[in-house]
Amino acid sequence: MITGSIVAIVTPMHDDGEVDHTALGELVERQIDAGTSAIVSVGTTGESSTLSVLEHTEVMRRTIQVANGRVPVIAGTGANSTDEAIHLTRAARAAGADGALLVTPYYNKPPQEGLYQHFKRIAETVAIPQYLYNVPGRTACDLLPSTVARLAEIPNIVGLKEAKGDLDRVRELVALGLDDFALYSGDDGTARASMLAGFHGDISVTANVAPEPMARMCKAAVAGDAETSSALDADLAGLHSALFSEPNPIPVKWALAELGLMPGGIRLPLVPLDEWHHEDVRAALRAAGLLN
Repeated sequence: MITGSIVAIVTPMHDDGEVDHTALGELVERQIDAGTSAIVSVGTTGESSTLSVLEHTEVMRRTIQVANGRVPVIAGTGANSTDEAIHLTRAARAAGADGALLVTPYYNKPPQEGLYQHFKRIAETVAIPQYLYNVPGRTACDLLPSTVARLAEIPNIVGLKEAKGDLDRVRELVALGLDDFALYSGDDGTARASMLAGFHGDISVTANVAPEPMARMCKAAVAGDAETSSALDADLAGLHSALFSEPNPIPVKWALAELGLMPGGIRLPLVPLDEWHHEDVRAALRAAGLLN
């Protein structure tokens, strides 16, 4: 089981919106050097919703190629069409991904039985470890713990990214007592508390800009070290907030460009971070020791 800090890595782009594969490789190397446990490629933070299927596949392949087995790569392959999700999940398996992260179908608002059948169909069709991803604030669809428990009985559904940001939900999921089923936070602001409560790691946006501190904080929290993880998280709290001052991944891409780690490109309908938020993000970067 993968534990600790797992980065939901951005997809770097030039100012014209074209994918910057060179910068992507450099970001992957930075994450590995910092001790990040695994990389999620082309998740929602990676702008999966604006990449073509070909681009999506190319970014997965590039990430897997650069990682070269040094850390696991989990490919974001979710879609609001079951057939499209199957296609992307097959592509991830063919590219050599270690797993697939499947966001709940957005906009459709399927009932719980529809969610169960959707994920079951994908798991039975593609032989790759699969992680469910619940983020109701973005999808208008909430995967309930009772449905998670049903899906966990399917052998290659091996974990869940829970991004509701609700500690009551965290406790409810832990109380299910699912053996060998990974539970990851998808909300940096509550990740430390979630891991102390029994989650196994954090699939993180903040780790894009602060990979080494996030790796240390998550390691301490998973080990149950409340004091150390609290001290480390205190320096990151400003980032957890500022990186969501506008819809993700707008602020985190701006922050990475501000740190000189990639160009500032982003795709419509997303636009660069409003100047109003620039100083708040800079202040958070300074508090985390990332910017002078």
